[in-house]
Amino acid sequence: MTETYTPPAVWTWNKASGGQFASINRPISGPTHDKELPVGKHPLQLYSLATPNGVKVTMLLEELLAAGHTGAEYDAWLIKIGDGEQFGSGFVAVNPNSKIPALMDHSVNPPQRVFESGSIMLYLSEKFGGAFMPKDPAARTECMSWMFWLMGSAPYLGGGFGHFYAYAPEKWEYPIDRFTMEAKRQLDVLDRHLAEREWMAGDAYSLADMIIWPWYGQLVLGRLYSAAEFLDVESYKNVMRWAKVIDKRPATLRGRMVNRTFGEPSLQLHERHDASDFDTKTQDKLAPSDG
Repeated sequence: MTETYTPPAVWTWNKASGGQFASINRPISGPTHDKELPVGKHPLQLYSLATPNGVKVTMLLEELLAAGHTGAEYDAWLIKIGDGEQFGSGFVAVNPNSKIPALMDHSVNPPQRVFESGSIMLYLSEKFGGAFMPKDPAARTECMSWMFWLMGSAPYLGGGFGHFYAYAPEKWEYPIDRFTMEAKRQLDVLDRHLAEREWMAGDAYSLADMIIWPWYGQLVLGRLYSAAEFLDVESYKNVMRWAKVIDKRPATLRGRMVNRTFGEPSLQLHERHDASDFDTKTQDKLAPSDG
């Protein structure tokens, strides 16, 4: 950054500003076009993409099903945020903030919309008898604290570090240093916490682990921003141990596959409407015209 920028008295939107997401970013809300959302056969309808925020919810849904909660069967519809599908009128009606994931529960009358990933996770836990939420009041409070920690911290990792390190049109030292410092501080918070315990809250796998892992677990496993070496993730040994344990859970693998459009074709399940789809409808098993 060699030139000093003086902000104007009143900011105006420059549609030509660079960046990978310049074509869809805008300073106003609301729909850009009319498009109804599809509705499948299950009461739970998820509209999402396999970003870390989307993976949180599909991990939980797959864990609920693995735990025997048959009512957690769901249809997962792909929302291509790079194409601006989150600005369709149907999606905006479910989430006025136009961010994935968004959920509609048709098992209640009238159908209930739920948006914000943390809110969706709490809603699903309560719907299925407090699943993956500790029963002990102290552990429950700890779980909630870490869930809210994630919701406040992840924007620094994604919108801050990830944006300037991986997506900004140019590499600028000041913002990269600023957000790298914060990302590493957050990793240190987790590493110190996990030095004394196996899971984030209580003595069992919980919502706190599921909500944090798609961001910080995948980061140390080298799956976000190609930044593992840059952040020296191997030095966070406790986070690494925790991340690897969760990565081996079958529901984690399935949750990562749902609405995934990148990586190995065998790990991409663009839409999920039945448990058998993991065996029959991944991209490596579909003809090109079916994708």
